[in-house]
Amino acid sequence: MNILIENQQTRHTLSESMIWETAGCILRALDLPDAQLSILIVDDDRIAELNETYLNHQGPTNVISFPMREGLFADITPELLGDVVISADTAFSEARDAEMAFITRFNELLVHGILHLVGYDHVHSEEEAKVMEEKAQWLMTLIEKADTHESGHRR
Repeated sequence: MNILIENQQTRHTLSESMIWETAGCILRALDLPDAQLSILIVDDDRIAELNETYLNHQGPTNVISFPMREGLFADITPELLGDVVISADTAFSEARDAEMAFITRFNELLVHGILHLVGYDHVHSEEEAKVMEEKAQWLMTLIEKADTHESGHRR
């Protein structure tokens, strides 16, 4: 498992080792022990730039996935999943609005982004959205259990 994490923002404190462990938990649960994954953590200004450049959407968003297992050259390096970009600013705002821990919201976005990389989709049909949501809930339960088991308490 090869997980690269780059934190380009400074407003919100995040533990790269905790993110690495969480991503590893997700990849193991999805039976992807040899996967390669890049996680980029940015602020709202940077994700807004990426959102406009690559998705033609205005303004910041919470997570963007750039899958590498699609397209003409997907089979060259099948273990390369792609990139997940998360706005820590938006994750923090959404966590505050939902009255939840910042790391919980961050983990939800990480799960969401990785699920997109492995082919789950919530845009094209309600049925696909339901399947993706069920898989996301299952993964979040595993993450919570792993956190509780490793630390003896919740993060």
